[in-house]
Amino acid sequence: MKKIMVLHGPNLNLLGFRKPHIYGKETLQDINGEILEKSSKLKVRVEIFQFNSEGQLIEQIHKAHNMYDGIIINPAAFTHYSYAIRDAIEAIEIPTIEVHLSNIYNRECFRAKSVISPVCLGQISGLGKEGYILALEKLASL
Repeated sequence: MKKIMVLHGPNLNLLGFRKPHIYGKETLQDINGEILEKSSKLKVRVEIFQFNSEGQLIEQIHKAHNMYDGIIINPAAFTHYSYAIRDAIEAIEIPTIEVHLSNIYNRECFRAKSVISPVCLGQISGLGKEGYILALEKLASL
């Protein structure tokens, strides 16, 4: 059975009341429930983590080596400047898909640059929670 790790970055624990016009009204718990429901149908094992700290995200990525078949990551604000997260993903060589609830290219200029995406299999941006489901389907099919 494939094993996939889902990593949520900073402030995603505030979903549901933080800028619902951008991020939607669903909570992180709601989104995680849908991810787990879909993983059951796909017959893949999923473990989900959320960290507000860059260091904790990096440590969890390091732990993924030889443990997971894929990673779904929403690095949130770290998307735009965390070369440390980028290097961690590159180092472990696990297929990784970057996901964003909002369209990062349709927001403030600084959000249009991802330093993470060059080391990822792909990026899904702007499709809300569906982005996580699409990433899960892709990683399950590899």
